[in-house]
Amino acid sequence: MTAAHDDFATEPVPGLPERPPVGEELLWQGHPAAFALARDAFKITWIAGYFVVLAIWRASVVATSPAEVLAVMLPYLGIGLVACLILYAMAAVQARSTVYTVTTARVAMRIGAALTVTLNLPFLQIANASLATKSNGTGTIALETLGDTRISYLVCWPHVRPWHLSRTQPALRCIPDAARVARLIAEAAEVRLNEPRVAPASGGLSYAAAE
Repeated sequence: MTAAHDDFATEPVPGLPERPPVGEELLWQGHPAAFALARDAFKITWIAGYFVVLAIWRASVVATSPAEVLAVMLPYLGIGLVACLILYAMAAVQARSTVYTVTTARVAMRIGAALTVTLNLPFLQIANASLATKSNGTGTIALETLGDTRISYLVCWPHVRPWHLSRTQPALRCIPDAARVARLIAEAAEVRLNEPRVAPASGGLSYAAAE
């Protein structure tokens, strides 16, 4: 299931550990939107809200004048700002190092900042795809897989459907124009699954990891 490749080798196709086989065409590539990833996966808005509420509560308890209110609130707001900047930086690094790929045969996910992993998901091994979108069009496409191959939730996080721990669902997380990409996956999968096959499909989900 696991195949290693040279960490320093140039990718023949960005986001893929090797050139696609003859007949397999590249349909789409993309990566998460950094702020959307920070909001949905790293919960940056919740952290910001927590420190704002904490600062207001502390000022209401301690401060007796407008000057004291400001003096009491500033340290909490400053700590909250630093925490949010760190979380956003982490999300930006994840987004920049990630490449999601859709071909006529599979979905591939090159993920990870420190430990790079390429996850190949053939359409023949995908049972279902679910889409969740935001009002601005960004969204997450979660892939429910077939077979007995187990995917590590921790290794793939944040590129997974949240809280599905017993059966990890890899996900194209926080991508722009998610509905269009979901339609593209559905159409490509339908074509692939309806192709005549003279023998049962071999293989399944696979990792290609660079340490």
